[in-house]
Amino acid sequence: MFVYMKVNKSLLIILLFAFINTFAQQQEYITITGKKFVNTEVNSEMVRDVYDDVVLTQGNVRITCNHATQYITRNEAELDGNVIVTQDTLVITTSHGYYYGDERKAQSNVGVTLYDKKVTLTADTGVYFFDLDKAIFRNRVKLVDTSSTLNSNLLIYYKQLGKSISIGNVKIVESNNVIYSDTLVHFRDSRISIADSHVKIISESNNSIIYGNHLEDYPDIFYTLVTKNPLFIQIDSSYVVKRDTVAAGVSNDTSKVLQIDTLVIRSLRMEAFRDTLNIFKAEDSVRIVRGNFSSKNDFTLYFRGKGKIITYKINPQAGQPVIWYDNSQLTGDSVAIFLVNNKIDKLEVYNNAFILSQNEKYKVRYDQISGSKLIIRFDDIGIHETEVFGGVHSIYYLYDNNEPNGMTKSSSENAKIFFLNKRVDEVKLYSSPISEFYPENKVAGNELAYTLPGYVIYNNRPVKNLLLQNYFGK
Repeated sequence: MFVYMKVNKSLLIILLFAFINTFAQQQEYITITGKKFVNTEVNSEMVRDVYDDVVLTQGNVRITCNHATQYITRNEAELDGNVIVTQDTLVITTSHGYYYGDERKAQSNVGVTLYDKKVTLTADTGVYFFDLDKAIFRNRVKLVDTSSTLNSNLLIYYKQLGKSISIGNVKIVESNNVIYSDTLVHFRDSRISIADSHVKIISESNNSIIYGNHLEDYPDIFYTLVTKNPLFIQIDSSYVVKRDTVAAGVSNDTSKVLQIDTLVIRSLRMEAFRDTLNIFKAEDSVRIVRGNFSSKNDFTLYFRGKGKIITYKINPQAGQPVIWYDNSQLTGDSVAIFLVNNKIDKLEVYNNAFILSQNEKYKVRYDQISGSKLIIRFDDIGIHETEVFGGVHSIYYLYDNNEPNGMTKSSSENAKIFFLNKRVDEVKLYSSPISEFYPENKVAGNELAYTLPGYVIYNNRPVKNLLLQNYFGK
């Protein structure tokens, strides 16, 4: 029993010393010096006004100002006139503020600036906790460092961690990118930014905007990830050929007209690699629209520096990529689109390639061609020629003075098709060609009897206004 009591007494002594030490630390009083002192008593509390060359200290915190009112019992002081607060490399300036000694914090509601040799932070109001190295700034907040400028309604800054949490009307400008969001976490040293809700990132280098509800940006490795309903928009200019119109009708003369083309991509996940390859990646339920070109696919890679877009499926349950261009529909296991001067120059379809082209006047008539590989080349007007390789099968409708005139069904190992004014003008078959002609009286009204294996019309062609709907309301 005696030993038990002795142990408890020792424990009580240790706890008592710990309490006294903690209490002493908490009760570290501020000291104030100056040229003039006026002592008064307000509501039974001793109050001291100090004027001229005022210096307040508490531990390693030092404050200078023109006038200070010290509330001795509360261990607090109101500061006025040219207030400068310092702690090591930290400097806080304001015209009027308050210092709480027990909490070791400084506060101002009339405009405050924080500088720590790495960032400059300004706001209408601010509070700094010296023991936590933590600042909370509100209203018209602006943080500037060597590589970025950040604005928000509220900002929480952790000095030692180099971390800031911004809330409300967030905007961060960094190099060639500008990020907007409702909330953003930013790390000063690594420059990593994580944004959520109403995210928008503008890239001036490639004239693009990405929207979404979650963004992770890693500038040091030139990588950006956007999830939660992302949308990519890139605005380019190109020249298109327009036919000139004369009083007597339409002439054969053409002219080039500058046109603004907008590339719109939506998917469930987007990634941008802004290194030397400059790759943009869209994954899962990808929809693309650019002028009279559109696509629906499972996976898209856009090599912006090379002007090349590749689509293919990575999910076994996903369907083939579908490409629409003017009145043509293309499918295949993978598709590569090549751009020159922001216009489609060539399109390649690999494995199980199939193309349908609808006649503008006779809507039930589709020219069809299938093979292992398709190469489609474009000129200023549209499709110029198509090459088909490997087990080619084709169906082409014939016309005489724009009136239906039967159909040709052919097969060969390879083929080349030439177009004139967006219509088949000549077909060349290579290696074991076979061709059959069907007169108009057997074809009319019976078009669906003349289809190739794999004939499917997809009616879910992406439309630009629908892709933009959730963001712009139209």
